[in-house]
Amino acid sequence: MTLDGVMEDPGGGEKGGHGGLSRQFFNDEAGKYKFDELLASDALLLGRVTYEGFAKAWPAYKDEAGFADRMNNLPKYVVSTTMTKAEWNNSKVIKGNVAQEVSRLKEQSGQAILVAGSAKLVHALRQHDLVDEYRLLVHPIVVGGGKRLFDDTGAATALKLVSTQTFSTGLMALHYAPERNATK
Repeated sequence: MTLDGVMEDPGGGEKGGHGGLSRQFFNDEAGKYKFDELLASDALLLGRVTYEGFAKAWPAYKDEAGFADRMNNLPKYVVSTTMTKAEWNNSKVIKGNVAQEVSRLKEQSGQAILVAGSAKLVHALRQHDLVDEYRLLVHPIVVGGGKRLFDDTGAATALKLVSTQTFSTGLMALHYAPERNATK
């Protein structure tokens, strides 16, 4: 996301991405951070729009480190009221009660469930108190407009800073937990 809270570049790049605006801040350090984050997860939870973009792109990617293989092989859950079938490898559609289904997923043993993008889904999870940690990758740029991660709906959520990491490009990883999770 950008410093002003925008999670997409309204004028460039692929839908849902920052296009060229954020690439200047992404380097090997940030790549390692994202790979470590992916390795610490054993499932992806995505909204339909993010899922469709990922499902179109990721199967064609190959890399020596194995990031693409991990993305393609992880269990993926896509929340959608309109999709009937998810074609991307190891994917399942959640159509029913999202809060109930995500609560069931969280009860399973294993590592973290990673949500990428998916603003509407994050809003719904936040409203049902289902977010355990916000892991924000903040780009040092202000774009002035576009889709924001946090909208005007729902009650205020007090957060506690869990950790920070600053990259040489000025990019920052900020980890916050809702106060209820601050001692975990």
